Amino acid sequence: MKYQQTLDKLFEVVGGKDNIKNYEHCATRLRIILKDDSKVQKEMAEEIPESKGYFFNTGQHQFIFGTGKVNAVYDDLKKVMGDSEQSSGDFKEDVYKNLSPAQRVIRTLADILVPLIPALVTTGLLMGIRGLLLELGVEFGDSGLALFGMLTDTAFAFLPVLIAYSATRKFGGNPIIGIVVGLMMVAPQLPNAWAVAGGDADPMTVFGIGLVGYQGSIIPAIIAGYMISKLEKVLRKVVPEMMDLVVTPFVSLTVTITVMLFILGPILQVVERGVIESIIFLIEAPLGIGYVIFAAFQQLLVITGLHHSLSIIEISLLNDTGQNVINTLITASMAGQFGAAIATALLMKNKVKRSNALSSTASTLFGITEPLLFGVNLRHFRVFISGMIGGAAGGLMTSILGLAGTGMGITFIPGLLLYTSSFWVFAQYLIVIAVAFAVGFILVRIQSQSIRNEIN
Repeated sequence: MKYQQTLDKLFEVVGGKDNIKNYEHCATRLRIILKDDSKVQKEMAEEIPESKGYFFNTGQHQFIFGTGKVNAVYDDLKKVMGDSEQSSGDFKEDVYKNLSPAQRVIRTLADILVPLIPALVTTGLLMGIRGLLLELGVEFGDSGLALFGMLTDTAFAFLPVLIAYSATRKFGGNPIIGIVVGLMMVAPQLPNAWAVAGGDADPMTVFGIGLVGYQGSIIPAIIAGYMISKLEKVLRKVVPEMMDLVVTPFVSLTVTITVMLFILGPILQVVERGVIESIIFLIEAPLGIGYVIFAAFQQLLVITGLHHSLSIIEISLLNDTGQNVINTLITASMAGQFGAAIATALLMKNKVKRSNALSSTASTLFGITEPLLFGVNLRHFRVFISGMIGGAAGGLMTSILGLAGTGMGITFIPGLLLYTSSFWVFAQYLIVIAVAFAVGFILVRIQSQSIRNEIN
């Protein structure tokens, strides 16, 4: 096996192969849950070949290998463990046992929303392509624009359908029932939520309750998926098997949609709007303060794994305005850390260490910063702080320019496609990256003597 030496050292660090309870991997990290955490030799974690860093979070020992490589290491680990059918479901159950209530809520939201990101990323890319073609002077005509509107608007118009499906699946219910309930929540018989909000339509009044569609809603669809799943589990305990096929879906569907339309739905819509608008208000604080703070600290969320919770805000921004400033600020935060890491790598005298550090930064260009953070910046407090200040500078520039993306899920170089509405917008995006990178880079160079002593 290609990574036999890596695994041999890994087993030594975690207290032996038999101490591994469960394991999984994400885009960059090998995640391991152990039977006995006290057996870990953390001081030896840096000696694992090919590994760019190690940290412990929410009961998981996480080893950073980087995009692509982590898949190969994981495959070799499965062969050695003799478990070709490792269950990701069991791994998630083990992870949840180690989470606090707040962490469980955030992790649950991430598990529901993250599977939707590829569809929303594609929609954002299509918006970018439309903007680029229009900027180049391509004439579409009414039919062409209508067709592009179908491509770019459908995912958001039927967002509750996608979320209800994902939530129902997450909570263990029948996803098809989730889809049907989601479709009912955006049915054309209900006044469109956006039209009502804009004053172009009036709510449907039933029993004195004003009903509107749930276009763009997130939390009500999640609650609907949760209700469907819980009702199904309860009903299957009391409904005879011969009647289960008819009674269980009928009751779970009708009760859920009734409660959502007449009781919980209207309340949740108000709560959701209030919470999200409050968060957006803080981000858009006067004088760009919110942008500066967010871009400075966003990479801390990446370290903790909480960055997926931002999806709910990004989706709301795109629903309401068609723009997503969070995307720009995330890129600014990445660029600041990228600049600090490059400057640090260039200060390293050892050619092997310098090469490893530079390779750790490469994935940042495609929106993945874990190798850079754990392999370079977090090892030296001055470097990480320099990167944060660089991100803050990029956030301030974002505020000055009034820049925002047209989609979500892609950042840095791939994110260029979200800023193609004009050449100037495209240039602004590059300016934000350049400012954040330059400030992070220069701050490390200013401290070069102190940092050189730490890293060499």
